[in-house]
Amino acid sequence: MREFAFTVRYDAGVDDLMDLFIEEPRLRARTRSCFATEAAMWRVDHVTGPADALETLDGLYLDESTCNECLDVGGCSSDREHRVLAADDQRRLYYTRRVEIDRCHSLPYLAVDHVGDGVLLEAERSGREYVWRVLMPEETPVGELFDRIDRKLQSGLTLELGRVSEMTGWNADDGADATLSVTERETLAAAVEAGYYRTPREATMAELAESLGEPRSTVQYRLQRAEEKVIEEFVAD
Repeated sequence: MREFAFTVRYDAGVDDLMDLFIEEPRLRARTRSCFATEAAMWRVDHVTGPADALETLDGLYLDESTCNECLDVGGCSSDREHRVLAADDQRRLYYTRRVEIDRCHSLPYLAVDHVGDGVLLEAERSGREYVWRVLMPEETPVGELFDRIDRKLQSGLTLELGRVSEMTGWNADDGADATLSVTERETLAAAVEAGYYRTPREATMAELAESLGEPRSTVQYRLQRAEEKVIEEFVAD
């Protein structure tokens, strides 16, 4: 098996759902699972972000009149069903099921039509980018699938080939990262960037707190919570 990774980039104003990700850079969506056959597609998406952005996202994501995976403008007549499996003020877990997907120029349909039943997909949305990974048999011609996706793109969307390689880290980052809150992830990322975890340390807790504009005790607590989750996940694996 090998994986085919590619990125669809969206201009602002082309897609209402992606516009929200462009406007709110802390919003991030990842698939927990995505499966497709010639007849249907079903997926579970984990989304993290600020509470107000998630409330807006609910209205867009759960709109069953809109295809969230389509590459062209309108014309999708597949039947769609959306459900919220879990929710709190910083995350959502969405379930989507679509039947008769051959009636849409959607990414899952194009993949399964090219590869065949049993295709496995991963996806991630953030900012302007919708990144997809397709797991496929070695002998599958990747260039034909890339060209077919590219031909279906509406104006304002561009396609970039990521890589074609041996299967690596499939869903490997879906553990601790999925449990981190938005503030925990941002604080941990800021600490890494500032050199807090380097030896010797290049930033103190006080300096990190000052750069984030937060009380030292708040930053320390968030880091401790993030570290606990990451370490527990590592040990469990």
